[in-house]
Amino acid sequence: MKDFRNIALFVLLVGMVPFLTDSGVMLNFVMTALYACLLSQAWNVLGGFGGQFSFGHALFFGTGAYVQAIAQMQWGLSPWVALPLAMAFAAGVGAFVGAASFRYGLKGSYFALVTLAFAEVFRIVATSVSFTGAGVGLMLPLQESAANMQFANRAGFIWLMLGLVALALCITAWLKNSRFGAYLQAVVALGVMGGAAMAASTCRIFNARRALPWGLVLAALLPCMAITKVLWLAVVMLLLAGWAGGMLLVPLNALLAHRGAKIMKSGRSIAVQGFNENLSVLIMLGLYSALLAWEWTLLPIMLLFSLPLLVAIKPWQARTWKT
Repeated sequence: MKDFRNIALFVLLVGMVPFLTDSGVMLNFVMTALYACLLSQAWNVLGGFGGQFSFGHALFFGTGAYVQAIAQMQWGLSPWVALPLAMAFAAGVGAFVGAASFRYGLKGSYFALVTLAFAEVFRIVATSVSFTGAGVGLMLPLQESAANMQFANRAGFIWLMLGLVALALCITAWLKNSRFGAYLQAVVALGVMGGAAMAASTCRIFNARRALPWGLVLAALLPCMAITKVLWLAVVMLLLAGWAGGMLLVPLNALLAHRGAKIMKSGRSIAVQGFNENLSVLIMLGLYSALLAWEWTLLPIMLLFSLPLLVAIKPWQARTWKT
């Protein structure tokens, strides 16, 4: 219930913004932030609960946009009727992509590549067939009214986006507190949990460097996972990778927090550490996306990602062995 109370408070506060300012810059910022929030919840469900990466969100976004426009222009439906229909079509496409991928055991990096392939196929089809307007696209006629979902000011768009964000937040809150959400998170966390538990019982702050060999294990597993085609072996490698990650990161995080607390306050130390970790994740995801866009195959990408681990850990490991 606490989650839903927080969502209600968030909706109330953001919904009051159009009454407090008429600045176009501020209202545009709120609309953009709400749009980003909506996308982040999609990533939260897929990556946070399901542990999968997708580079095909343009497929689902484009499906919804095209269905919305076609339903209004060619089928004569009201935008308010077309909106849930477009959402259902996009969800159906997502269900098809997921079912087709998981049916053949495609997970992790393979699943991400398949979503990118589906998105590219959709782009080619959408710019080729006549009912989508081919390369020109579709343009809705300007008929300013709430009935046409073309509001006279930005407040209407903010409240519409806010409603969709509230729906997404409620869904993720339900997932977090439901058994289904727990099952999804448990599948992803099994390896990390095992490694973290083992690290907590066997490794202390003063000898945290002993966890460094697990970084070498993780670096070796990345290219191996890229070339395996046997499902049971891939599952074993994923669990081992999670275990290695837990064994590596738990002691090092504890060491960083311990040393950081000597320089600054504990809360600030944890905040700085969390910021740097999330920034690193963002950079790596951006690099991964760029390499895929440059048509790199999975094996050289995994080898490239393994190299920093080897370069960073090997000298420290050599010093540990000497002492």
